[in-house]
Formats: sequence, structure tokens, C-alpha cells
Amino acid sequence: MNLRNKVQLIGNLGNDPEIITLDSGKKLAKFSIATNETYKNAQGEKVTDTQWHNLIAWNKTADIIEQYVTKGKEIAIEGKLTSRSYEDKDGQKRYVTEVVVNELLLLGSK
Repeated sequence: MNLRNKVQLIGNLGNDPEIITLDSGKKLAKFSIATNETYKNAQGEKVTDTQWHNLIAWNKTADIIEQYVTKGKEIAIEGKLTSRSYEDKDGQKRYVTEVVVNELLLLGSK
């Protein structure tokens, strides 16, 4: 069992997934989910910390996402963390960290 690069998240989609079919026929789903952590600060006030995570999924997993996953839906995912860089239209180098999803579980009733 390889546990060196494993990510598990449960969160809600911020927007409908973007589905892209490449020239090769491969399907890609790009989306983001929000995870919330609640704690009490030093003054005893309840604080919610929201983190956004960029996710991508390929082929059959992308098919499932296209059919069943929409904005607001709660999902659980398992995948691996990847980083890449690219140049934007202004020639600036940009860095992106994403989770490549390989397992998906639909939660909730939204």
C-alpha cells in the first residue's frame, strides 16, 4: 500500500464542474470544493475556517462527475496532490496545486 501521496477530502462544490473533452477523446473534469473547520478562538467565539481545493478527474471518474455532481453537492474524494506551472497570456509564470481524484463518493441529498 502506497501512502506517500494520498489526499482525502470531504467538502462542497463551489461551482458546477467544468468538463473538457480533449482531442484524444479523454475527458477531464475540473472543479473546486470547500472544506470547513470550526473551532473556538481565545475569546470563546466560534470561528469557521474555509479552505478551497482545486481538483481534477479523468475519464470514467470525470463521466460520473459530469452526470451527478453539481454546485453545492457534498462529496468525498481520495486522490493525490500534484503541482504544475504554466505561463499565462501575459507571459507570467503561474503555479497550480491540484488534487487528482481517483475515488469519489457522493454524499448528502443536495
